[in-house]
Amino acid sequence: MLALADAVRKGRVSEAEITIVISDQPNAAGLVLAQSRNLKTVVVERRGRSRDEHDRELVAVLQEHQIDFVCLAGYMRLLSPFFLSAYQNRILNIHPSLLPAFPGLDAQKQALEHGVKFSGCTVHFVDQTLDGGPIIAQRIVPVLDDDSEETLAARILEQEHELYPEALAIVAGGAYEIVGRRVMLK
Repeated sequence: MLALADAVRKGRVSEAEITIVISDQPNAAGLVLAQSRNLKTVVVERRGRSRDEHDRELVAVLQEHQIDFVCLAGYMRLLSPFFLSAYQNRILNIHPSLLPAFPGLDAQKQALEHGVKFSGCTVHFVDQTLDGGPIIAQRIVPVLDDDSEETLAARILEQEHELYPEALAIVAGGAYEIVGRRVMLK
């Protein structure tokens, strides 16, 4: 979230503005960091509600603020069909692997266990599948012989901070089209 906010502020993503930062956790560190950058924040707690109820409130908040695109950052929950329908092909997510390899949790652990020589990160549109939507952009990170989950994750995170703003600039600028499952740059 901070990488996106900083990229927008510095003009690297000139076609976008961050209108609101939403969390389902009232004590999320990201909310404090967003507020320190004078970004509006909202908490939409999910406790005690179904996924659909929670997502309907999220969509209402997003629509109230006239949000065009949703960028997920550390949001570790599947979205409901209602949410996906309301923002079809307008929800972006970043994942710490070269999708479709190693979706879900513990991507670095999966990469090390499989002995891959390269990992990386992927920005993709969110659809009804787990980390399976059309891929907007990817960045490769070599897996070193002495890597641990932590060292690999740290190197991937550095690339995530560069790649996510680049992908958002593509999408916000409209310089793409989705053809089947492929995101084609114009």
